[in-house]
Amino acid sequence: MTEMKPVSEATAVKAPVLPDAQTVTEVKHWTDSLFSFKVTRPATLRFRSGEFVMIGLLGDNGKPLLRAYSIASPSWDDELEFYSIKVQNGPLTSKLQHIKPGDQIILRPKPVGTLVHDALLPGKRIWFFATGTGFAPFASLLREPQTYEDYDEVIITHTCREVAELEYGRQLIDSIRQDEMLAELIGEGFADKIHYYPTTTREESPKMGRITDLLKDGTVFSDLGIEGGIKPETDRAMVCGSLAFNLDIKEILEGFGLREGANSEPKEFVIEKAFVG
Repeated sequence: MTEMKPVSEATAVKAPVLPDAQTVTEVKHWTDSLFSFKVTRPATLRFRSGEFVMIGLLGDNGKPLLRAYSIASPSWDDELEFYSIKVQNGPLTSKLQHIKPGDQIILRPKPVGTLVHDALLPGKRIWFFATGTGFAPFASLLREPQTYEDYDEVIITHTCREVAELEYGRQLIDSIRQDEMLAELIGEGFADKIHYYPTTTREESPKMGRITDLLKDGTVFSDLGIEGGIKPETDRAMVCGSLAFNLDIKEILEGFGLREGANSEPKEFVIEKAFVG
């Protein structure tokens, strides 16, 4: 019979805990290159829908490996959701893509970002322009009551290479339209303000083409029944995508007479630059 010894503080082995640790509660893999996950929310965390935080894991050297991630859940949610690409050789995502419920991640509770309502002047119609995982901040804003209080129309465009890459956004839009709690929170009929405009650039789909090209040739406006294009008097916009995409959309919006704003100086459109360059 093995002798039982009392466990003292000196002999106990404590499980390592990450700094600023939060626990993974859900993981969903959408494609071979895209996944989303939810984690617990720090009790003290306050953020504006559309902002981002730094999240990550410990690197091989034992030091935190952090990247900026938009919070995809709205500011009122009990959990925090994130939407990510998988980069097989990426320092962080090569590891992050293997997380499962019960695991821990590092979350630095200091939200910041440009894609917030405070950075825009009042308007009547808002455009959310996204490519790939740039949809994440708009997943938050589409579930934010202020979006529907401030605007009569909400247009979300999402451009990806293949149809499967649109699935996260498509399912989110469908869930918003059917969410009774959101209808109670925001008001019946709020979802009628949403116009979802997905496009693909490689795989065949109902709407093919880059959103930039479809804006330039007027296809978007004819499809949505918008006369006169984008107007600085009524239209506002938020942009989140690759550097090239952001620059192209910026040029288009400025061509319509809109000006780029910031938290400190609200104007007609804003661009999130934290994820490019």
